[in-house]
Amino acid sequence: MEHYYQPEIECASREKIIEIQNEKLVKQVKHVWDNVPYYRKKMEQKGVSPEDIKSIDDLHKLPFLSKADLREAYPYGLMGKPLKDCVRIQSTSGTTGKRVVAFYTQHDIDLWEECCARAIMAAGGTNEDVCQVSYGYGLFTGGPGLNGGSHKVGCLTIPTSSGNTERQIMFIMDLQATILCCTPSYAAFLGEKMKEMGLGPDDIPLKAGIFGAEAWSEEMRQDIQKTLGIKAYDIYGLTELSGPGVSFECSEQKGMHVNEDHFIAEIIDPDTGEVLPDGTQGELVFTSLDKEAFPLLRYRTRDICTLTREKCSCGRTHVRMAKPKGRSDDMLIIRGVNVFPSQIETVLLKHGYAANYLIIVDRVNNTDTLEVQVEMTPEMFTDNLGEISARQKALVEGLKSMLGIKAKVTLVAPRTIARSEGKAVRVIDKRKI
Repeated sequence: MEHYYQPEIECASREKIIEIQNEKLVKQVKHVWDNVPYYRKKMEQKGVSPEDIKSIDDLHKLPFLSKADLREAYPYGLMGKPLKDCVRIQSTSGTTGKRVVAFYTQHDIDLWEECCARAIMAAGGTNEDVCQVSYGYGLFTGGPGLNGGSHKVGCLTIPTSSGNTERQIMFIMDLQATILCCTPSYAAFLGEKMKEMGLGPDDIPLKAGIFGAEAWSEEMRQDIQKTLGIKAYDIYGLTELSGPGVSFECSEQKGMHVNEDHFIAEIIDPDTGEVLPDGTQGELVFTSLDKEAFPLLRYRTRDICTLTREKCSCGRTHVRMAKPKGRSDDMLIIRGVNVFPSQIETVLLKHGYAANYLIIVDRVNNTDTLEVQVEMTPEMFTDNLGEISARQKALVEGLKSMLGIKAKVTLVAPRTIARSEGKAVRVIDKRKI
């Protein structure tokens, strides 16, 4: 039985969705033109004015915004409302350069929390659930977004934030938490810990997990589902667009429905900027249709994925985006070959390793080197050198067939790679340092 937070929108006809988008886009372009001089200048350079945008068919005429624009316009250059109308900021984890600071009016926060409520209900959540939010709170959008969504659904909300694993487990067990929200790597870590405490899937009260903020593979999903005895749902978002809840998975687990009444998704060729047809892989671009304080039009996410409008059996009619394959900017080019960390993770999980690994790229005598350090699971830990060498050899082969290039593999003892409670650090590229 599928639950919806706003069925009349989530299951609206395509015609209705397009009608909503057309109306909101025309209004939003006018709002941005009138209130965001930075973007108006970009439009003028491109020879576009609000009169040229009559429907979503004209979207392609508008200029893109990129991370570089956000840095250049920092802090107030892209605001669409006076400061007195804004009630909050959120900020990115700042993994690359200057932080992105996004502004919110109360209206923006309400809409964002509604998007997160849709995601929680798509994961089966109702007002009878106990929802433990173990994403970081504060500037990071994960905690506040799902916290607000959980309140809107009416769940009992446990705002644990990230870290303090013993306390996390105590609350899950004592308060019988049924939904867990956190990063996939932290969910895997909690699962590992609970297993060590002798807790099996039948002892753990959780039934669903909403995991986002980092790339994770299908194999990792299966792993987490098995250990915790739950169904694991993906959620996607960016601070620039509000936070988690831009799109979310339904019970089908076959791509994430984009909240199309709030965001228009496009796929473009990352090199030419040309809009690509549905089903073609390219870079994801979003236009926020009703954000007041930080209204981004055609924002390039750098995430590489595909869109599909195939009918979904969950009844939702909104377009689905596939799990991002990686990012056009976290793609590593090693000896001329495009390598995504997610490809390496897929191979490790297929060979029975947990998702704790470190990719180290370097350049020795003008040649790129790729080393993958992989943690052995406690079950496979051994000091038998022959066995270790055979295991390493199997991974070298597996990686070579996945990537087309040879990687050095080093197996390390369990728990020796630093754990992260926020976004996991997976890549050290010494070529840039």
